Amino acid sequence: MRKPILHKFLVALSVLVFGFGTTFAKDQPVAYVDMSYILKNLPQYEQANEQLSMLSKRWQKEVDALQQEARVMAANYQTEQIFLSDAMRRQREEEIVKKEQEVLELKRKYFGQDGELYKKREALIKPIQDEIYNAIQDLANEKKIEVVKDRSADPSLIYMSSKLDISDQVLRKLGAK
Repeated sequence: MRKPILHKFLVALSVLVFGFGTTFAKDQPVAYVDMSYILKNLPQYEQANEQLSMLSKRWQKEVDALQQEARVMAANYQTEQIFLSDAMRRQREEEIVKKEQEVLELKRKYFGQDGELYKKREALIKPIQDEIYNAIQDLANEKKIEVVKDRSADPSLIYMSSKLDISDQVLRKLGAK
């Protein structure tokens, strides 16, 4: 006999909590931004990307040149191998391995997880992202918006009213056209 009363109480409590939770969620002002749109319209972001692209290409050319040296060394070794003594073969093989390790080290230095490209990207892009974040935060405070979501990063978003998009306002706050 106690079980049905407890069950009814839990059902009533969950309905009350759920009902309150959805009412609370509905009352929260929400806005959206399109970060990819904002970034495309910021000249400083485009300049930073161009600078990163140029550095990346320059560093890749260095890596490619070193890689080419290793390939030439290996090809020469293949053609001359039969004329070399055992000691000379070992020496050449060690030189080739050393050159290939240099290539790997250079790749790691420039393009690795904490490489030069990562550091440069962090130095150039992070301040822009911080500026965007601050502009969004200022707008949210001015307009008493509780939640701002990035619609370009939300794959579950199917529809959004254009009234909720504050991307152009963020751009104006940043001084972009």
